[in-house]
Order: sequence, then C-alpha cells, then structure tokens
Amino acid sequence: MSRSAGCCQSCLHSLFDYETSKTLVIPNLGVGCLFRFTQLLVLLYVVGYVCVVQKAYQETDSVISTVTTKVKGFAYTNTSDMEPRFWDVADYVIPPQSVNSFFVLTNMAITPHQKQSRCPEFPNPSTTCVDDCDCIEGYNNPRGHGRLTLITIPPLSFLTRLSLRPAVLAVAENFTVLIKNSITYPKFNVHKRNIPSQIRSSYLKRCEFNRKTDPDCPIFRLKDIVSEAGEEFQDMAVKGGILGIIIDWSCDLDWWARPCKPKYSFRRLDNKNPSNNLVTGLNFRFAKYYQAPDGEEARTLIKAYGIRFEIIVFGTAGKFGIVPTIVNLGASIAFLSLVPMVADWFMLTCMKKRDLYMRHKVAYLLDDDDTESVPMGTSYGTQ
Repeated sequence: MSRSAGCCQSCLHSLFDYETSKTLVIPNLGVGCLFRFTQLLVLLYVVGYVCVVQKAYQETDSVISTVTTKVKGFAYTNTSDMEPRFWDVADYVIPPQSVNSFFVLTNMAITPHQKQSRCPEFPNPSTTCVDDCDCIEGYNNPRGHGRLTLITIPPLSFLTRLSLRPAVLAVAENFTVLIKNSITYPKFNVHKRNIPSQIRSSYLKRCEFNRKTDPDCPIFRLKDIVSEAGEEFQDMAVKGGILGIIIDWSCDLDWWARPCKPKYSFRRLDNKNPSNNLVTGLNFRFAKYYQAPDGEEARTLIKAYGIRFEIIVFGTAGKFGIVPTIVNLGASIAFLSLVPMVADWFMLTCMKKRDLYMRHKVAYLLDDDDTESVPMGTSYGTQ
C-alpha cells in the first residue's frame, strides 16, 4: 500500500470512525458509595440551593416606588439667647417637601441683627493687616466674608463661641413621621401599599410602629428610629447626621408563599469615626430678612443642625415561570454528567486494581483485521 493511500485511509478513519464509551461494571462498595454520594450532593445542590434558596424556578421583577412623609409634633423653647417660642412643623421641617427624604431641625446657632457694613474679617494670613497699605482694595477671598477695603479695622478683642449642648429642640425625639409608601411590580401587575387596606383611620390616630405589637403601623417615633440604628438621639441632635429608613419589598408572589409586606430597618449613613471627629454631623445656614426700625435691611442668620432621614426602598418580586424552571433545572442537572468522571478518577487513582481497570478503560480501535472483539457492557469482577 502506498504512502498516499495510507494517508487517505487514515483521514477517512478520522472522519467516519464512530467512537463509543466502554462500560465497566465494578462491583466494589467503595466506588459505589462514592458514586452515589456524589450524585446525592449534586441533587442536594439542585433541589436545595438552586430551587429552594435561589428560587431559580421564578421570573423576577424590580420594584418601582413612591414615598411621601408627614412629620408631626411641636416644641417650646425658652433659652437665654432667644425669645420664648413655640415650634411647629413649618419651623423645623426644612424644606417642607423633598424627594424620598425629610429634614428635622434639632439644634441651631443664631446670629441676630446682621447688617451689611464694614467689619473685621476673621484672622488668617491673607486678611491680617498692620496698616492701610497692607490691604488690597477689592480683594475677595473665596473663604472670607466679603471684599477688602483700604481701611484697617482693629480685630475683635474676643470671639464668643456658642455652646451647642444641649440641643435646642431636644424634645424632637418625641416627634413622629407618617411614611406613605406605594410600590408596583409592573411585570406581574402587582400594586402594594405599606398601609394595609384593613387598617382604619382610628387605628392610625393612636398607633406607633413596634416590631412586636404594631409591625404594620406606618407611624414612626424619631427616637425609636435613631435607637434602632444604634445611636443616641440626644447625642446625634447636637451636630446632626443622616439616617436611613430602609424598606425592603422583596416578595414571593406564588400562591403558597407568605403575604407580601414591607420589612423596615434603620442605620446611620454618614461617617461617624471616633478617631476623626472633624466635619461631623449635618448643618447648613439660612437667613430670615426683615426691615429694621431705621429702614435698613437686616437679617437673622441661623446655622441649623439636624437629622436628615433618607428613605430607601428596594425589592425584587418572584413568581413561578415555566421557562426559567426548565432552563435552570436543565443546567443544574447537567452537573450529574460530572459524577462518572469523579468515580473514574477514584477508581483509576486510588484503587488497588487500578492497573487492571486502566487496561480495560483505555480506548482502542477495532478494524477488519482484528481476530478478537470485546462485547460492550462486559463485566469485570474484582474477586
């Protein structure tokens, strides 16, 4: 046979030869136990983790949410640096409406009767002048409080530092907030509210959220929110901060599952690091303008401290679907094809008669010139 004919025959073999696996029956307790144990692990993964824990048989959809809030409560203050007065919602909720959050004023530093005139700048290297020649007329320091003039004004002999403790509106811990949250899962056409339809208005007038006694009440006491976040309200009220009200709407919409209800949790969102207490809390400034008796415009500057409550709504709904069930179940069961590979590795690596098993597992060709053939499914004992 010529070399070209041999090459041609070899190519034909590689294209058209049929390969099939050789079956060996190994009556060995160790291999059998390993094989069944591995199958059991795969089935536990498929049934226990994929189906039960991950719920791969369900279609899913993400929540769409809207939130409105209403704070209630009043306070009375009578301190040395301000006149006695009552505070209601219009005074301490700033601004009155915001998106998925609300701010409650708890403390403040007031500078009354401010007018625009010449005054000494807060001392720093760019504003300290010995005489008029040191001043640069018109210079504007971005971190200063106005434009420089050619006139040197003696600095103030002392600065008054206001004490922020205790918080002016310490009674704010007793304020309450009504949270109205509506959600929808458009894929499943499901609409829910955190105020169940069976709740009556008389119940809302007297209830307050409590995980054990009133878990469905949408009215929260501010002190309870801060306490569940692991903070002390009176400490936080001094310099303010940011708290998260987290509403979890993760729901199982199958008929055998529990009813879909919100789950509330609370945590502090701003950084409170004891080793770095610079620029902590939350504050901003605003002014109230009025006309002084002499006709000039004046203002009262308020540095406001308070707690901003961020309402974070998230959730995923799941419902049985035939397509994800078939796809995920088929992909998971495909792991069963790995079980014989594990058993073969154990048999050909760890068994005493691994050389005997190796000889019968090695693939070989059967051609027309063979004088011996081995039937498929031959059983080799281990006696």
